[in-house]
Amino acid sequence: MHPSSMVSSIVHRIESNTHTFAMPPTKRPIVTAATANGIKRRRAAGENVVRVGSGTGVGVGGAVRPAPVPSSSSFAAASASSTTTTNNQQLNDEFIRLLSNPQHKNKGIANSSLKSHFGSQYPALVPIINELTRTSRLTMSKLTSSKTGESEVYFSLLSVEEASKLRGLDASSKMVYQVIEAAGNKGIWTVDVRVQTNIQQATLTKIFKQLETRRLIKPIKAVTAKTKKLYMLYDLSPSKEITGGPWYSDYEFDHEFIAELRNFILMCIRRMNGGYGVGNGVTLKQIANKMIQANVSRIQLSLDEVSQVLQTLVLDYLVEQRGVTEGGGEALFVAAKPVTTMCDFEWWDVLSPDFHFRGIRFEDGVYLSAHEPHHHS
Repeated sequence: MHPSSMVSSIVHRIESNTHTFAMPPTKRPIVTAATANGIKRRRAAGENVVRVGSGTGVGVGGAVRPAPVPSSSSFAAASASSTTTTNNQQLNDEFIRLLSNPQHKNKGIANSSLKSHFGSQYPALVPIINELTRTSRLTMSKLTSSKTGESEVYFSLLSVEEASKLRGLDASSKMVYQVIEAAGNKGIWTVDVRVQTNIQQATLTKIFKQLETRRLIKPIKAVTAKTKKLYMLYDLSPSKEITGGPWYSDYEFDHEFIAELRNFILMCIRRMNGGYGVGNGVTLKQIANKMIQANVSRIQLSLDEVSQVLQTLVLDYLVEQRGVTEGGGEALFVAAKPVTTMCDFEWWDVLSPDFHFRGIRFEDGVYLSAHEPHHHS
C-alpha cells in the first residue's frame, strides 16, 4: 500500500473509532514540524491509534524535560515559613519551661512578669496560650499583686494528668476550680467563692458537687469556725491553722492527750536528772527521743511541738532551765522543786500585829527573815 493511503486509513480509523479526536474537520489539530515532536504515538491492542500527548516532561527526540525550577520568591516563602515554625516552637518551649518553675507551681506567674520576660515576643504568646487553654493545661486566675496591690491575671501550668481531670468542664466549673486552687492548703469559704466568681448559689452548689464527684476538691472545717464550710483541692492536706495541729481531735481541743504528754515529759526529766532540782539537765532533743522510744504520741511530733508542751511545764514552775550545753548552746532542763505561788500578804492581813517584824520557821526547816520574799511550801 502506498504510504499516503496508509496515513489516510489510520486517520479515518481514528475519526471513526476514537472519541479523543472526534471533532469537526475544521477544528482538527494541524500537525506541523514544530508540534510533531510533542506527539506520543501509542498503539492499543490490535489497533493503530495515534494519541497526542500533553507535551509536558517530553523534549525533542522523546527526551524527558527537567522539572520546572522554583523561583527565588518561592524559596524565600518556604524559608520564612520554616523559620516561623521554629521560632514558635522555641517560644512554646520557653513558655512551658518558665511556668514549670517550682516557684510558679501554686500561685502561677503574673501577666506583667510574662511581658517583662518575653518583651517584643509577648504578642506571639496568644496562640500558645489559646492552645494550652483549649487542652485544659493552662489555668488563669485573677489575684491581688503583693507588689502593686492591684488585681492581675496569673497563669498556672497543669500537668497532663491534671489537665485530663479538668477535661469536659465548662468555663464556670473551671473558674471555681481555679479560685479554690489559689486558696492553697488554707481552703476558702463557700461565700468567698461565690463573691469572687459571681455565680448564683444554686449553680455553685451543682458545681461543688460535680467537682467533689470527680475528686478535684473536698470540703473541710476549721477549728476556729466549725460552722463554716471550706473547700480545698482534693490532694492537699489542711494547714495547722485549719486543723489546729496535733492538739485538736475532731475539731475539739484534746486536753487528755496534752496532759499525758506533760506527765511523761515531767517524769522523763526527773528520772534522767535523778530527782527534783538536781542533775546536769537534759536537752529538748533528748526528751523528744525518749518520747519516740516510748511511743507516747499517736502522731509524730516535731521539736517545735514538743517544745510547746515543755514550755507549759516551765510556766507552771514544774520544770526550769539550768544552763546550756557546751558548744551547742542547747538549753538544759531539770525538774523544779515543788513550790506554790509567791506570798503576797500585806501587814494588815495578818492576825498578829508584829507578824511582819518576825522571822518565820516553816515545818520543812526553811527559815525566812522579816519581809523576805518567799513561796508557800
